[in-house]
Amino acid sequence: MNAVTVTRPPAAVVRLLNPAVLAALRTPLGGPLGRSVLVLRFTGRRTGRRYRVPVTAHRWDDGLMVLTSAPWRVNFRGGRDVDVTFEGRTTPMRGVLVEYARTVAETYAKRIEELGPEQAQRRLGLKFAAGRAPTVDELVAAVEREHLSVLWLKPR
Repeated sequence: MNAVTVTRPPAAVVRLLNPAVLAALRTPLGGPLGRSVLVLRFTGRRTGRRYRVPVTAHRWDDGLMVLTSAPWRVNFRGGRDVDVTFEGRTTPMRGVLVEYARTVAETYAKRIEELGPEQAQRRLGLKFAAGRAPTVDELVAAVEREHLSVLWLKPR
């Protein structure tokens, strides 16, 4: 059994929820939601398709980060400009995707420590089999198996 697994809602649920979340963020009801969710607006590197993606926000030092394994993440390989709407403000930022397994695992481990194992499972969409925070080595295995990555966002 794997020490860490990713818990994803079915794709059909995501297709229904994302527009509802985007709509809620534009209303006064989106206030509490707007402190934990940010919206990425960017153009696909090969298709030119415009994306608006709501994701869980994570703060770090002087910027924000997104912890994800979603397919849209590959648009940020090598860096990409993105407009980030967070807490009611839109800021032009630079997003850089980090996929190096050890770095990603250490970032997840730090965030798990900050949140605590129970809240981390909910906020990060993970399940810990042992009922405890996973080790960095267990996270490295999950990163490689589940294609977990970190999207660093810094103001331009």
